[in-house]
Amino acid sequence: VLVPHRAITRLVINNGYADFNQHDRVAFASNPAFDASTLDVWAPLLNGGAVVVVDQDTLLSRADFASMLQEQAVSVLWMTAGLFHQYAEGLLPVFPQMRYLIVGGDVLDPNVIAKVLKDGAPQHLLNGYGPTEATTFSTTHEITRADEGSVPIGRPVGNSRAYVLDARQQPVPVGVTGELYIGGQGVALGYLNRADLTAEKFLTDPFNDGALMYRTGDLVAWRADGTLQYQGRNDQQVKIRGFRIELGEIETRLSEHPQVKDAVVLAREDEPGHKRLVAYFTERESVDITALRDYLLTQLPDYMVPAAYVRLDNLPLTNNGKVDRKALPAPDQDALLSRGYEAPQGEVETVLAQIWSDVLKVEQVGRHDNFFELGGHSLLAVNLIERMRQADLSADVRVLFRQPTLAALAAAVGSGREVAVPANLITPDCVRITPDLLPLITLDQAGIDHIVAQIPGGTANVQDIYPLAPLQEGVLYHHLRAETGDPYLLQSSYGFDNLERFQVFIEVLQAVIDRHDILRTSLVWQGLETPVQVVWRKAALAVQEMLADPRGDDVLNQLRERFDARHYRLDLTQAPLMRIIYARDEANQRIVALLMFHHLVMDHTAFEVVQQEMHLLLQGQGEHLKHAVPYRNYVAQVRLGSTDAEHERFFREMLSDIDEPTLPLGLQDVQGDGHGVGEATHVLDKGLSLRLREQARQTGVSAASLFHLAWARVLGSVSGRREVVFGTVLLGRMQGGEGADRGLGMFINTLPLRVDVDAMGVRSAVKATHARLTALLGHEHASLALAQRCSGVPASVPLFSALLNYRHTGAVEDMTALEQVWHGMHFLHAAESTNYPITLNVDDLGEQFNLNALVVSPLEARRLCDYLLTVVEQLVQALEQSPDLPFEQLSVLPASEVHQVLVEFNPAPRAYPETLTLHALFEAHAAADPQALAAVHGEQAVSYAQLNQRANRLAHHLIGLGVVPGERVAILLERSVDLLVSQLAISKCAAVYVPLDVNAPLDRQGFMISDSGAQWVLTATSIEAP
Repeated sequence: VLVPHRAITRLVINNGYADFNQHDRVAFASNPAFDASTLDVWAPLLNGGAVVVVDQDTLLSRADFASMLQEQAVSVLWMTAGLFHQYAEGLLPVFPQMRYLIVGGDVLDPNVIAKVLKDGAPQHLLNGYGPTEATTFSTTHEITRADEGSVPIGRPVGNSRAYVLDARQQPVPVGVTGELYIGGQGVALGYLNRADLTAEKFLTDPFNDGALMYRTGDLVAWRADGTLQYQGRNDQQVKIRGFRIELGEIETRLSEHPQVKDAVVLAREDEPGHKRLVAYFTERESVDITALRDYLLTQLPDYMVPAAYVRLDNLPLTNNGKVDRKALPAPDQDALLSRGYEAPQGEVETVLAQIWSDVLKVEQVGRHDNFFELGGHSLLAVNLIERMRQADLSADVRVLFRQPTLAALAAAVGSGREVAVPANLITPDCVRITPDLLPLITLDQAGIDHIVAQIPGGTANVQDIYPLAPLQEGVLYHHLRAETGDPYLLQSSYGFDNLERFQVFIEVLQAVIDRHDILRTSLVWQGLETPVQVVWRKAALAVQEMLADPRGDDVLNQLRERFDARHYRLDLTQAPLMRIIYARDEANQRIVALLMFHHLVMDHTAFEVVQQEMHLLLQGQGEHLKHAVPYRNYVAQVRLGSTDAEHERFFREMLSDIDEPTLPLGLQDVQGDGHGVGEATHVLDKGLSLRLREQARQTGVSAASLFHLAWARVLGSVSGRREVVFGTVLLGRMQGGEGADRGLGMFINTLPLRVDVDAMGVRSAVKATHARLTALLGHEHASLALAQRCSGVPASVPLFSALLNYRHTGAVEDMTALEQVWHGMHFLHAAESTNYPITLNVDDLGEQFNLNALVVSPLEARRLCDYLLTVVEQLVQALEQSPDLPFEQLSVLPASEVHQVLVEFNPAPRAYPETLTLHALFEAHAAADPQALAAVHGEQAVSYAQLNQRANRLAHHLIGLGVVPGERVAILLERSVDLLVSQLAISKCAAVYVPLDVNAPLDRQGFMISDSGAQWVLTATSIEAP
């Protein structure tokens, strides 16, 4: 690496992170061939301080090192993370004397940091980050606390710049992982004799007037406070079971375990085709590897939890003090988890155990062993199922993911049954419902009697019994899973001028309930194998009054808080699955009410139908209401009309090569309860809305297609994916049977849509998205589980965690007439909710569009709206002016965030002597204070004048030998005063200093001399030279 003088100067003078001065005594403990030695040597010599040389024997003894630091009153110390972790406890008494303790070069252990801050804090504890190619430190972070998990690498140092960029070298959003590029005065000139590698790594800085920037290969993310969070390396990102895994994240979590001291994680492939994660750790206290795995399961997704755990006394280190990953041993049997062996029972378990043993390549399998804990993964699961078929043991691969123990899988062999669907024969005068009377479900008499017993009025009040639609089953699962509240409980709030108008509202709503089967439906699942829904003949809307606290908050807020869906639940066994609570708002002379209804019986379209019917009834035009469409028609359609083979063909074509989920910011909990969700709304201005509609018309697509494409660009940016998959909410009414357009109930379905963020022109991308979205409508009744099975993403992880819900909301044509009909009744607010971490609702208002984002932290809903708006504006402009512009070139970041990450997060230039050489700056100190101590090594001490004189003599000698400016001179010396003299002398010759590692093998030293083109080697007679 070709490091210019200015790069070292800006490292140690007016650098923005450490104010080195003439009183500092800086330990020279780094390997001279390691770039950190530039700090050890030049921080003191260019600021009038003293170099304290640490010989190798002293450094290798923690006790001797501590004594030396204390005796020499060292005030500045740089340590690699590996050495720091091993030595910190013994150096606690010494650290407080230091002005600056700088550690880094690898991930820091928060537990060690906490110990130092508590029992041995220096004046400044810094995490220093930087590659050799950007000269030692590019960013630093002053550590003042250790309770934030992993330690940030901080902000750019003076005259350095940091950019977090995507694969196209464009800035990524705050919080999103990208690759770190370093710009500024610390960037080296490139690699000697490696023009190809220089061109690959040293690029023109597009954000800083054509200067150079270095591509680090490190993955980082900006935090909101402008500090950088290290996320690992590109080459430490491994792919296992279709997942891109960051080993550094696992190491961080493992290191946070209170009994673990140091941790390293590797992806090993000790047998071809059998890659697995192996954790290596040292202990603070004895810890069982099963406990470690159980701990990691609470911190990480299961696919990131190591399969083996190797206990070590110490982690092996390289000569530079970093962990030597190549020296880590292969795991043995003790490193594998064991659940306590119990022999397989019966023929099926015995045969299965042999298959497991063959597939997983383990010697012994017990009946309670877990397939995935033994190293299994989705691809091996497919092999397992195929082997089972060959042995006439049929089972669905999904069973394995739900029941991964040998015994459970054996019990599930041969399970599954077909469901017959007979005709409906229930009549109003029926006195007992028997199995042959049920239309859409097979139940025995005991089950039917059990169901009927749950319904008030018994048989006389039972109109129908049938199964749940597929999406209803999912909603019920989430309801039962939620410990408190219900993410599918929806709310709308209303205001009424008086109690009489409120009563009219109730009567009209009850009339709509009386018309529609689904609004008189309850669920029964307890005591049954399969949940059912029961239509009641009569179901009265529950109306409840809440007595408001006159001293409390706004009455409507009191209502919302008391019945907040995050802690309030409806009883799903009682029809209707609606309830209205009202309160007297004396301060505003009105009645306020909260209408709650469950998503199980109503989606967005259904709610609009209810409002339309109420409107007609309020006008006294009930005779104009169309025939109510029973929800059972839809259930029969999706149950009988199932064409799984067609669905599978479609989704395999779209998703078969998708082996990684699309998880923006790593968010993957798609079973959330609505807690911690932020909301933001934005109405697109009329001009942009009309331009968008015009471009959709000219391109021959729907406006929805443009929003889907724009959303894909946003998600690609915040997830780091080019092949983007997200959920789109489909009406589910295209093939729902006659009258489905006005039927009530839950018709909607969520299915995956794939959009590739690539070089395709924007117009072509719009058309491709429209074509795929249109084709998806033909499969609107397919299950999400089926779609995911057609991808390469295992069932244990979601295929996506972001949704787009495009909804048509009709514009009101005659507001005056509407207000006359609804006079005294006022719609106030409808609360949105979602169990996905990211949901975007786009309401098509007929002319304009309303964006509503629901997002869990740490992502902000407002930022997401801004991203989408930015892409939509560019997409429309590109369609108007440059339709062949590559889609991937549409920027996601608004101008304000681009300015933030490029300008605000990077420091302003700082003044430093960039035109002066290292030796000139040193000579200035030698002239100003010639007797000041420059260096000390044991009993040897030299002043600035003495060091300068010795360097001058050596420089003259080298020039006399023929050393010319620009020539390479190698130094093969231990840390010593002679080494300092040599460095200064070479600088005075205007030659190039090539440091050699005295501990490296002779052939490596010889290669360095030959490769660098060094004509001279400075060494000592006591050192064997190549």
